Amino acid sequence: MQGCDASFLLDSTANSPAEKESHSQTGMRNFKWFDQIKAAVEKECPGVVSCADIIALAGSDSVAQVPD
Repeated sequence: MQGCDASFLLDSTANSPAEKESHSQTGMRNFKWFDQIKAAVEKECPGVVSCADIIALAGSDSVAQVPD
């Protein structure tokens, strides 16, 4: 599997298995949050959201949730 740094967020297609389902991603969990963020951003900006954008937004939102 090769791709961008955040390509582990991509879903598999009929002809292309994704890193998300690979055995090397055993430490990743809670993809539902990434999927929800991507769906919300994709709704506002169809076809222009990258995996890296989603990682940045998820990181920003998670830091904002940490109490001072």
